[in-house]
Amino acid sequence: MQNIPSVDLRDFLSDDPARKQKFVNEIGSAFEDIGFVALKGHFLNDQLVEELYGEIRNFFALPLETKRSYEIPGIGGQRGYVSFGTEHAKGRKEGDLKEFWHFGQYVSENSKYASEYPENVTVNELPKFNAVGKEAYQMLEKTGVYVLRALALRLGLDEFYFDNYAKDGNSILRPIHYPPITSEPANAIRAAAHGDINLITLLMGAQGKGLQVQNHNGEWIDAIAEPDELVINVGDMLSRHTNNKLKSTIHQVVNPPRELWGTSRYSVPFFMHPVSDMPLNCLENCIDAENPKQFDDITAGDYLYERLVDLGLIKK
Repeated sequence: MQNIPSVDLRDFLSDDPARKQKFVNEIGSAFEDIGFVALKGHFLNDQLVEELYGEIRNFFALPLETKRSYEIPGIGGQRGYVSFGTEHAKGRKEGDLKEFWHFGQYVSENSKYASEYPENVTVNELPKFNAVGKEAYQMLEKTGVYVLRALALRLGLDEFYFDNYAKDGNSILRPIHYPPITSEPANAIRAAAHGDINLITLLMGAQGKGLQVQNHNGEWIDAIAEPDELVINVGDMLSRHTNNKLKSTIHQVVNPPRELWGTSRYSVPFFMHPVSDMPLNCLENCIDAENPKQFDDITAGDYLYERLVDLGLIKK
């Protein structure tokens, strides 16, 4: 495969069973083949997208001292600001050439998961920042719920199988700033080759070159979305749960050509996580003689902890 397939969520949301099945077939086939799609018909409107990017640019333009005041120790970067070069890909020592912010789940007070999550961090200098971030978070989460429903049908499960695992899940909205490159990076790139940890990732900001996906032949493909599309990919948790039937694909964000070093890049991934006690045990209907069980049993919470240690965000 040399490009990323495009699908339209409005097919799944329609009252036409044939259109709904068409979406299930298309996204299922793409996720079994390369693990990535471009998605139209999501729940973000143009005004919200424009407001979010405006707030993100305003935040990352704040003085470094101000931004660092929102870097919260002891929580593995789960909320607030994470400074330039802190995170690195698994197996690498070089920090990625990026800084980012984390919005987390907005649970109800009576949720049994409320005590698990750190509080979201309020940016005092930008009165609209948190409200706009919360709205974008919730629209991306809503989109993700419908994508997971389609995948449940593809896997032969009840359509609503993932709903209770996604509700109050430990999902993260991560606005990222890749600053201008001021000198030749030794070994670092904007985001080194990696697989995502979570169930699925919904990415805003893949409208220009930079994001690359590795196909099964080991070739790197540019993943470029249309202005009205999100890029969605399978994460390692979902790959593990489906015994690698749905593929978590290695991807990276490469440095721009030298003539564009002076430019910033912004992207906003939504990492859709389940609740911590979701068992990621391989689904029985994804195991057979040709595809024996490949992964040990583990919960989503324990798996997330292991991976945050690998990324350098939690120090053992």
